[in-house]
Amino acid sequence: MENCLFCKIASGDIPSSKVYEDENVFAFRDIAPQAPVHILVIPKTHFASAGEVTPENSALVAKCFEAIAKIAVQEKLDTGFRVISNCGPDAGQTVPHIHFHILAGKKLGEKMV
Repeated sequence: MENCLFCKIASGDIPSSKVYEDENVFAFRDIAPQAPVHILVIPKTHFASAGEVTPENSALVAKCFEAIAKIAVQEKLDTGFRVISNCGPDAGQTVPHIHFHILAGKKLGEKMV
């Protein structure tokens, strides 16, 4: 999508601190981390959120989770990590491109909110 921040990051038009990339997925460090490790994982193909997952694009979500597993090993997240995807403005989604937050690097509380 032409004006999508994350599409521009994945294409290299906007610089980022890249953690992982393959033909389908791009991952980079969040510029406003909420934990010592805060990585965003996005499919390179644009769609807005988990609310737009279809049989045609669901394989990209699986590719994101395959990348998350690789990133967890690469980043040595042996003691655990959390994966979050916000869906829509009421959930706190600020960039309308599906993405997954990897949070780690400290003991995270059991409560989600």
